[in-house]
Amino acid sequence: MPLRPETARQIDAMVTEAQSTGHAPSLIVGVIRDGTLAHLATAGTHPRPDADLQYRIGSISKTMTAVLVMRERDAGRLALDDPLRRHLPEVNAAGAVTLRQLLGHAGGLQREPDGPWWERSEGVNLGALLAGFSATKIAYPPYRAFHYSNLAYGLLGAVLERITGTPWAQLLQERILAPLGLHRTTYAATEPFARGYVVHPWYDTLREEPRTDTRAMAPAGQLWSTVADLARWAAFLADPDPAVLAPGTLDEMCAPVVIGDPDSWRGGYGLGIQLTRDGDRVYAGHGGSMPGYVAVLAVHRRSRTGIVGFANSYGFRTGGIGELGQRVLTHVLGAEPAPARPWQPADAPPPADLAALTGRWWWMGFPLDVTWDHATGELVGTLRGERITRYAPDGPDRWRGRGGPEDGEVLAVLRDDAGRPVALDIATFVFTRTP
Repeated sequence: MPLRPETARQIDAMVTEAQSTGHAPSLIVGVIRDGTLAHLATAGTHPRPDADLQYRIGSISKTMTAVLVMRERDAGRLALDDPLRRHLPEVNAAGAVTLRQLLGHAGGLQREPDGPWWERSEGVNLGALLAGFSATKIAYPPYRAFHYSNLAYGLLGAVLERITGTPWAQLLQERILAPLGLHRTTYAATEPFARGYVVHPWYDTLREEPRTDTRAMAPAGQLWSTVADLARWAAFLADPDPAVLAPGTLDEMCAPVVIGDPDSWRGGYGLGIQLTRDGDRVYAGHGGSMPGYVAVLAVHRRSRTGIVGFANSYGFRTGGIGELGQRVLTHVLGAEPAPARPWQPADAPPPADLAALTGRWWWMGFPLDVTWDHATGELVGTLRGERITRYAPDGPDRWRGRGGPEDGEVLAVLRDDAGRPVALDIATFVFTRTP
């Protein structure tokens, strides 16, 4: 569904202003709602941007690498708490650093591999990357602090290749890009693509940047994509295709592994996913940069609303494309909140045995209101009018919490000698019909 004209006009103005003050040769931002590209805002003419124009996405590539790792975990071929050295004996110096810690930038690894700046240099092969690893690459003990590490994702790509016997780029194509129809997301630039520049700070002239093959470090930031393709990837991160990744696994990826700024808690990192707090909302996604390019992807998963954006200047000013993307996303959510799901009456009441579980229950004077969701067959428990947990059937007189504060906990129905339900035992907290 397209945005309202006034909302679209305001976003267009934000992007035009950012391109002008930020000196971006070209700038493009797409808004995603309910899985589709709802609006496209563009500015600049070097080149003139459109939804099919490729830009380099940099570290947004990490989100795809992380999904590949989680697929291997779900298939039982690795565990997140495996030490890295279990899969790559060549990096024994990594000690007890685990795959989970690498995914969340909590393993204490230094940011970059050995050698010249990998983003602007032709890459090395996997053997050279592993040979360059030593104990000196450990900056901190695990979990002492958030420390962003491109090297971590080069090593995760090596783990994937070692486990599957398939190069990272081929694995990506077979398991993510082809199934999701991301045909314009490629390892190397494919015309039409925007050339990337550095803008001279005094003269406003452009210098074209190299487009390197980062090879063993490709899982950290190699890919190119378009707004149309990356919008589909943003929609996937909001509501995944189970054929590619189980929705529960993506939920797991979006839970914080580490907080990036302990003083304010404005951002953190999950399993390959950057998390940014904006007021009461949390956005999931990633930023990206490579010489000549910056990119952003952010989604508000609950409303299935997101943004993607690119600029073809590494030094894009005015706070950067991440700040612009967050402002656009927050504006859309404020101007056009997701509509409530229409209520539908039930065709019939629940079975009598289930109906007997609904109504008000009490624990220590606190009310628990239990209702029946006829669409899903679940019980919905609302404690004190605010804490909501859904319960799915899990056996006779047994329900399992699904989401909410009692996620994973068991609701057991307690009955009297006549078989009537007299209490609900939720994780040892017993609710009865009287306060």
